[in-house]
Amino acid sequence: MDVRYLDDFAAGQIYGSARLTVTAEAIIAYASEFDPQPFHLDDAAARGTMFGGLAASGWHTAALTMKLLVGSEFRPAGGIIGGGMEELRWPRPVRPGDTLRVEVEVLEVRPSRSKPGQGLLRVRCTTFNQDDQPVQVILPNLVVPRRV
Repeated sequence: MDVRYLDDFAAGQIYGSARLTVTAEAIIAYASEFDPQPFHLDDAAARGTMFGGLAASGWHTAALTMKLLVGSEFRPAGGIIGGGMEELRWPRPVRPGDTLRVEVEVLEVRPSRSKPGQGLLRVRCTTFNQDDQPVQVILPNLVVPRRV
């Protein structure tokens, strides 16, 4: 897969990722270290919460999304470098056994006025489960170099 410079992107382009299945063990391991709340650590304890069962941390979902993005067909030159984020939503929890994939839609391409060698790429990254239901939606602005 070729890397793309800012000049290679256009609004409306869509890029996809591979798929990744989430296990209960991975949910618990991530939560044990980074988000040790009962609904991320123990299915029985989680049943009595708003989640009704074991659910991945939203930050775990974000990390899995990043893993899928890095390995996807979306390949900005220089890497996926965030310049800020306009939106982050988790419309539904990720459960053990869910299989995730990411879709990236280019929303806007903005060359920088002050830094002519780069610009911002505004994209929507939607992480879907196996039922094509969104589990995370982010709208980052990515710093992408221009061809020089």
